[in-house]
Amino acid sequence: MSCDALYVHIPFCESKCPYCDFYSVKADGDLMDRYIGALEHALKTQPYKIQRLDTVYFGGGTPSALGGRRLTRLMDAVRRTFTVSPDAEITVECNPHSALEPALRALRGAGVNRLSFGMQSADDRQLRALGRRHTARGFASAVKAARQCGFEHLSFDLMLATPGQTNADIDSAVKLCAQLGAEHVSAYLLKIEQGTPFAARHIEAECPDEDGQADLYLYAVEALARQGYEQYEISNFARDGHVARHNLKYWDGKEYLGVGPAAHSFVNGRRFFFPRDLAAFLQADEPFSLCVDDGLGGGAQEYILLRLRLTEGVVWKTLAARFPGYDARALHEKARRIPDGLLVSDMRGLRLTPQGFLVSNAVIAQLLL
Repeated sequence: MSCDALYVHIPFCESKCPYCDFYSVKADGDLMDRYIGALEHALKTQPYKIQRLDTVYFGGGTPSALGGRRLTRLMDAVRRTFTVSPDAEITVECNPHSALEPALRALRGAGVNRLSFGMQSADDRQLRALGRRHTARGFASAVKAARQCGFEHLSFDLMLATPGQTNADIDSAVKLCAQLGAEHVSAYLLKIEQGTPFAARHIEAECPDEDGQADLYLYAVEALARQGYEQYEISNFARDGHVARHNLKYWDGKEYLGVGPAAHSFVNGRRFFFPRDLAAFLQADEPFSLCVDDGLGGGAQEYILLRLRLTEGVVWKTLAARFPGYDARALHEKARRIPDGLLVSDMRGLRLTPQGFLVSNAVIAQLLL
């Protein structure tokens, strides 16, 4: 198995959203400059024989907080280290309020061809409750600027089951996605993470209960389908085949290299990650010596677990070709015991239904344990 995907973690935000558990610190110009230098060093000294990249993904945090100059410098470092395919998918996550036209033009000039915008909602009241710094109108302006700068592939994030959210709110958000021409939508159920301000406030008391969450999720799946967004993963939907190529590598059990504090990797059959420690990363002479081994990866059960996130699920023919020694008879037998409506098992393969996605952890545990 070869690695042709790169993830770069950008651990900076202008402000921290109250629901967010991703690793990030307050954006500071001098600190961000030092971090770009540390990333350049890490890329230059990475010990893996990766020749060519098919996808590059800058996530965070808020990568757009770096601005066009720093991101361009970082993209130049990537190109010095690797051969980037001419048709590579290169994605940068953006917050609408920091996606300013000069920065967007710089990104497009550097070869970035896909933006992932944190829209979350089309309702200003809900945006304020989620700690977002943009409005619905500001979001539309950012998208317009991105289009004018030449970006043809945009992905929008939506948040589901937020306090007070209704089907009408979901309709408004999905319609705005369609009106603005998003090629891709990620729709996530709000999860209250320990250690976040939302957890401290016990915000779950204001959110829909489990049945309400399920209803909103299934409604969002239908609403997105009505606007031409085909579901291909638990939380991801695409028009006209514009799936997230980088993320598909994760779900297809492909290898990838992650760089930066909190970034995970799967290279040469092993999984490892950088600690959530910016100071250590900045000071390291050998950054990859910081990585913590997460054990072997790439086995049949891991592959099945990941593939069941996709609507295509596990294809028997592909499973047999990839793992010729794997005996799938026990999987067939366990699939028969899963309650109706959650799982489809037929001659082609094994896949979860939208209802099954809602309880995917429990279903997969029954299949693999």
